[in-house]
Amino acid sequence: MSDVFRTCAHTGLKVHKDADALIKANAVVATVMLLIGGIAALFVLLTRWQAVHLLSAEWFYRILTVHGMTMLVFFILFFEMAILYFASAVLLGSRVAAPKLAWAAFGLMVIGAGLVEVMMWTGKADVLFSSYVPLRAEPPYYLGVILFAVGALLAVCVFFATLVVAKREKTYTGSVPLVTYGAITAAIIAVITLGHGAAIYIPTYFWSMGWMNVDPQIYRLVWWGLGHSSQQINVAAMVAVWYLMGALTIGAVVLNEKISRTAFVLYVLFISMASAHHLLVDPGMGPAWKVWNTSYAMYLAVLASMIHGFTVPAGMEVGSRLRGLTKGLFEWLRRAPWGDPGFSATVFSIVVFGFVGGITGVTFGTEQINLTVHNTLRSPGHFHATVVSGTALAFMGLTYYVVPLIFRKRVAFWGMAKVQPYVFALGMLIFSMAMTFAGTFGVPRRHWDISFAQAPFDLQFSPTVDLMIGIMAIGGLLAVTGGAMYIVITVSSVFFGRPVGDVAAMAADPTGIPQGVLKLPPQTHTVPVQENVTADRGPAHHAPGTLVLVGVFLVAFIVYYFLNWQLLAGAWKIG
Repeated sequence: MSDVFRTCAHTGLKVHKDADALIKANAVVATVMLLIGGIAALFVLLTRWQAVHLLSAEWFYRILTVHGMTMLVFFILFFEMAILYFASAVLLGSRVAAPKLAWAAFGLMVIGAGLVEVMMWTGKADVLFSSYVPLRAEPPYYLGVILFAVGALLAVCVFFATLVVAKREKTYTGSVPLVTYGAITAAIIAVITLGHGAAIYIPTYFWSMGWMNVDPQIYRLVWWGLGHSSQQINVAAMVAVWYLMGALTIGAVVLNEKISRTAFVLYVLFISMASAHHLLVDPGMGPAWKVWNTSYAMYLAVLASMIHGFTVPAGMEVGSRLRGLTKGLFEWLRRAPWGDPGFSATVFSIVVFGFVGGITGVTFGTEQINLTVHNTLRSPGHFHATVVSGTALAFMGLTYYVVPLIFRKRVAFWGMAKVQPYVFALGMLIFSMAMTFAGTFGVPRRHWDISFAQAPFDLQFSPTVDLMIGIMAIGGLLAVTGGAMYIVITVSSVFFGRPVGDVAAMAADPTGIPQGVLKLPPQTHTVPVQENVTADRGPAHHAPGTLVLVGVFLVAFIVYYFLNWQLLAGAWKIG
């Protein structure tokens, strides 16, 4: 048994050797993909910035394709595979169900991603992220996507099989942890998503070979079950990481597991329907279908996110109050471990995802508003706040704990690591908001030259647009800097970092060790009613500070939502 499992000296978790190796392999490849996608992002940014306008039109669309596929698919999914192995084998103390199949899945994902990258960089797949038919790439591009998707689907199957093994071999008692439950949610959505991918990319591959035709309308309908739903995998995985990092960094408690688990179920049932907002102008969709998907179904998915958006910070507050931080509304927040990059990255993930990505996303889902803003810069402004800010920051924060706990290395450049989440979060916040405001003025997305030089018509944007694009560029450069810092830190830590040593060595020299690893906060799931009662704020298991923050969020949402209706009224004059 000792040669198959190792016991983490800091967490007490049993780590299966295959799970250990698979987590490392997927995390390393994810970092490589982040590097490639980040380089592409820099080129796209310096071209969108009219003052620089770096690339030619041909190379702009080529690099934009690379950026979209690499960041939205490859980086995210490789990291999520690592999360699945952690949430199943490691958290449940189980062996990996089928190690050979898991490695075969990893190999298919690497081969598929590599094939797609070669096709994109060599100019044989200048079809952008959505690759709408009749835009045609070379057949190996579609084959690479299929191989990657098959590999990811096999990895998800191994995840489910590992859950069965853990249950059968009784490696845990009771229900699965909430983090694992969230990972199960992400895996279910992944199966739905990859099913859509197979349904559309296999015939598209045949079409690229000249063997059959593909209807563009059918392609759009089915493809968005992959293209947008792939981002919903991210949401479920991100929220699971929030719960995990809250517990690791600050000793957060779970307020009500039934409510949190119900919110994950709502994700499974309704979140994929958010894909509908890409199809609102398509003639094949009836009004009843559009109303259902953009109203009732969407609101249930939004409800789930709002539940998590309350329970995670509230759990952090309750955990802190149970440990004595009970003064006023925000002592728990003021005295939080802001120097721990795992904690700061998690908090920034919640804030930017909620206040920028979430608010703009719900607004996008409203049919009337969507029709006027969907193909503007407001669209990438939204998903850069959700995926790039929310998901990527959560994964970055988790990395600072994976390095010492899985790779058993100290975090290199510790001073830089402490500020990295601040740099990246601030950059993405500026970038996303500036892009959103530029889109409000009608600036189109996916355009090489937003000034439309040499066009047969004259288009004059407000001078404010130039200001917004300039601010967007500054924010983007700051975010790229933060991303580069993360890559330097992780690569240096994994390949050249110092070993963590034993507990005594870590206590003697804590450099490069997050505080949650040095002293894991005790986990409390039941709150004694008679303990930790304060005279001014009442029972410590209350979360008054979080309630105030939620109120601020709701006010911001209401103001932004109705401002959009006012803008819409100005665009569509009646009477």
